[in-house]
Amino acid sequence: MNIWNLYAPFYGWVMRSQKSIYEYMYAQIAQAVKDRTVLEIATGPGLIAKQIASSAKSVVATDFAPKMIEQAKKGSTAPNLSFQVADATALPFEKGCFEVVIIASALHIIPEPEKALAEIDRVLAPGGLLIAPNFVQSDRPNFWIKCLRLFGVRFAHEWNASEYQAFLQQHGFRVQKSELRPGRIDLLYTECVREHETA
Repeated sequence: MNIWNLYAPFYGWVMRSQKSIYEYMYAQIAQAVKDRTVLEIATGPGLIAKQIASSAKSVVATDFAPKMIEQAKKGSTAPNLSFQVADATALPFEKGCFEVVIIASALHIIPEPEKALAEIDRVLAPGGLLIAPNFVQSDRPNFWIKCLRLFGVRFAHEWNASEYQAFLQQHGFRVQKSELRPGRIDLLYTECVREHETA
């Protein structure tokens, strides 16, 4: 968590280098969450949450790093959007209380992402949608991933696109939409549905 608190003031500025990817995500997610109750996990400084809130019924955006939430709360926000600190692997919400869960570009940095998926499965309502875009590896060496390592940002999991989709499938989510978006680090945009009901 400490490194994300440290980088919180600069995160939004750094992500400008991935502008085309984020604009694509804003458009896709805004359409998918229309008039639905939404939880965003790992919101960072709230880039996605602030862009899609006007389309949703309500949005609760969370992050493990308190400094990220401080950044997210700055500026104007939609009245149906709230921010709070929360751990992706121990969410403080009741079973089945969200129609959509978003976790963008985060599962690869969580040491035990299967625990996050179990919590997502728990808080999703029946028929719920998981939107889980994630950075993925390609066959070519990536200069930007090497730079991130120098600054202390390491991927706990280095999936390629096929491996990432297989991981989601193995943990109860069927990918119903996916598109690979090239960037400094490629992103696989994914929308998933639950394959089973939580007991």
